[in-house]
Order: sequence, then C-alpha cells, then structure tokens
Amino acid sequence: MSEHTARPRRSARFFLVCISIGLAAGLLSGLFGVGGGTVIVPLLVLLLKFDQRLAAGTSLAAIVPTATVGVISYAVHGSVAWIPALVLAVGAVVGAQIGTWLLPRLPVTVLRWGFIGFLAVVIVMLFIVVPSRDAELPLSVGILLALAAVGVVTGILAGLLGVGGGIVVVPALMLGFGTSDLVAKGTSLLMMIPTAISGTIGNVRRRNVDLVAAAVVGAAACTTTALGAWIATLVDPLVGNILFAIFLVFIGVQLALRTIRGRRG
Repeated sequence: MSEHTARPRRSARFFLVCISIGLAAGLLSGLFGVGGGTVIVPLLVLLLKFDQRLAAGTSLAAIVPTATVGVISYAVHGSVAWIPALVLAVGAVVGAQIGTWLLPRLPVTVLRWGFIGFLAVVIVMLFIVVPSRDAELPLSVGILLALAAVGVVTGILAGLLGVGGGIVVVPALMLGFGTSDLVAKGTSLLMMIPTAISGTIGNVRRRNVDLVAAAVVGAAACTTTALGAWIATLVDPLVGNILFAIFLVFIGVQLALRTIRGRRG
C-alpha cells in the first residue's frame, strides 16, 4: 500500500458510519466468538470506499480491543480455555506466514470453493452435534498437538483467504474437541488477540491501517461485545448453533459472490 493512498475524509458521516459498523461487529463478535472482520471489511469497502487491503488492515486493528472485551466477558463465566487458546494462537501465527507464502503459488478460486464446501459441512454438523454446556477440554499431549494443527490450518486460511480465525476455530472446538459452545467462543476470541496484534504491527509499518477508523470502530465495538457475549449465555445451545449456522451461510454467500466476481473480472 502506498503511503499516498487516499484516505476517506473525516466528515461527520465518516464517524457515524465507523460507529455503526463497530456496534454491529461488536455484537456479532461477542455472540459468535468471531473477530467481526467479516462485517467490518465489506462495510468499510461499501460505505466508505476503503481499498480492500486498507479495510482488512483497519479491521484487524479494531479487532484487538473488541476481542479483549469479549475474552473478559466470557472469562467471567469461566468460558475461556487459556492454554488451548495460546497453543491455537502460536499455530495461527505460524500458519499465517505459510498462507501468505502460498498465496501467489496456489489457485485462490479453488481454495475459496473448497472453504465454502467446508462451511457447508460445518453448517450441517451444527444441527447434528449440539455440545453440552458442561463439556470441558481435557489437556493431553495429543490434544495440544491437535490444537496446534488446527491453529496452523486456521492461520493458513487467514493468510490465503482473509477469513477470520473464529469461523474455523469455533466449529473445530465444538465439533472436533467436544467443548461447549461458550468455551469455544471465549477461547476463539483469546486466540485472536496475539494474532491480530502481530498482523496490525506489520500493517502499520506498511501503512495498511487507517488508525482513526480503527480506533472509532474498535471503541464502538467494545460497547456491544459484552452484550453479545451475555446473549450467548442466555440462548439454548441448539439455538446458538442455529444462529451460528445462519452467520456461516452469510459468510459462505459473501465468499462465493466475491469469487464469482473475481472470475468475471
């Protein structure tokens, strides 16, 4: 990104749009244990005419405070697996480097359709496997190695497709490791923090972040993240799975449209 790239004018509309985006992203982040980038990036591009890379960098910076508030909200209910989150984060940081290295070497269109297929399988499984709220994640060498592998895969997909880690980690923890939906969401949010900080430092150096927009979006998101996390504790696990499935359908459609447009271009 060139340092001469035009940035949106700091008008009243600019700040109102950033606040609105943040409120929506924070609610979804707390409710589903995702970073909110799937909402922030397209809305920054659509409403404020951000360049795609600038939007992605700004979103990643905004996720840091949002995920932090989300982790605190879930930790209050004892719904954060701290050690697994750190293992996932280490794997994700490594995987992101692999993903960015693979990006120019692999057909992204094929990868996107493959990921959409993965989302379809997850959506079906969410209606079949409903985890118990009392389920815990026992630690063993095998479990830690499996978590590290999930982290690496998550990071690779993030580097290749720009998808947030929560979309992979939350269903992986629920369906693959049998954790409760709340633990999966709280752990996912904690995993994102070091990954987002690492990515943001790199983006700041490359001038790929609008720091004003990131601050406003992040601050607004912090006001609704706790509300989303609270709602997540109130809904039945099956209802939570259905809502998450609807969210994944939205992500899958968004990714499919982007892929189709890319092929036409």
